[in-house]
Amino acid sequence: MRQRQSYQGVAVAVPITVPYQRYCTQGAHWFVGQAVQALVQASGLAKEDIDGLCLSSFSLSPDTAVGLTQHLGLSPRWLDHIPTGGASGVMSLRRAARAVQAGDADVVACIGADTNHVDSFRQTLGSFSHFARDASYPYGSGGPNSVFAFITANYMRTYGARREDFGRIAVDQRSNALKNPNALFKKPLSLDEYMAGRPISDPIHLFDCVMPCAGADAFLVMSQARARDLGLPHAIIRGAIERHNAYASDPIMVQGGWRRDLDDLYAQADATPAQVDFVQTYDDYPVIVMMQFEDLGFCAKGEGPQFVRSHAMTHDGSFPNNTSGGQLSVGQAGAAGGFIGMVEALRQLCDLAGERSVIGAQLGLVSGFGMVTYDRCLCTGAVLLGRPA
Repeated sequence: MRQRQSYQGVAVAVPITVPYQRYCTQGAHWFVGQAVQALVQASGLAKEDIDGLCLSSFSLSPDTAVGLTQHLGLSPRWLDHIPTGGASGVMSLRRAARAVQAGDADVVACIGADTNHVDSFRQTLGSFSHFARDASYPYGSGGPNSVFAFITANYMRTYGARREDFGRIAVDQRSNALKNPNALFKKPLSLDEYMAGRPISDPIHLFDCVMPCAGADAFLVMSQARARDLGLPHAIIRGAIERHNAYASDPIMVQGGWRRDLDDLYAQADATPAQVDFVQTYDDYPVIVMMQFEDLGFCAKGEGPQFVRSHAMTHDGSFPNNTSGGQLSVGQAGAAGGFIGMVEALRQLCDLAGERSVIGAQLGLVSGFGMVTYDRCLCTGAVLLGRPA
């Protein structure tokens, strides 16, 4: 086992959501600005106290994080722009925590934000990846639905999963979302309604797909001493991992990079999967959630279908997953989709989750997954967050 410095002394605090909108004519800059304003107001800090910025956004182009410093009147001494999509929340936390430990920044704002107007989603898909575009466009495949249909169908053939198994994930997440005022989906979803959803790209149907929207999620990283001085409820980092381009020899993705570093993650926390009280999985499609249940150590590879058949995944169930409702029922605000699990975990551990609270939760796991090509995603990460002693 490799030796690494722990994340001791670092606090994660102030979970912020800029309310999601289905469509918006405001740009990503506006959503980032709203997030910064909310972080300042909720923390009691002055804007000038934020001396680190870590940003993820698809629709900010041609600007990057440095352009935002002028736009927002920030002057950070530490800066990062992370283009890892659904893995960006975990990865921004890891980088920000190390910056705080090294003294390169005292307070880092971590923000994921994107807009969604009539043409922005098409533009994002068109410029997402040259590799994916060149491999798939000649065959008429230009979007994520067909990519994940390919991955889902292969998983079903390999491990015997049924559509009903994926439906259990989506239905339980919708139940959680009904208790989340930030969720865009406000109607209950039954398994029968899930099964009757119109086909999109076989075997993907309507309720397997996230809905693109506009919005932002954000949090602050600082020392525990600073968080205590400010009187901020906070979580601590028990362990964190990331991996890129794992299992490249697999013909089609059936496992993610979490498996490569799973033992390291739990060793850092001196914990086991059985001690985790809730999980916030990245959920662009249910098959990826099922893979994470396996690859994060909650069941063996190929046992995901049976696992979801034997567990309730609501906030008050036997295996709470995506207690906010996740992207499948809250919406996918671009790169903010990589942050939704982080802010929800913080709300759970800081007693801010209201009626969807996981009672007595002490340890939560957040996983990230991003940057799809035509047969897999390239970026994975996970973090174990706990209550301070």
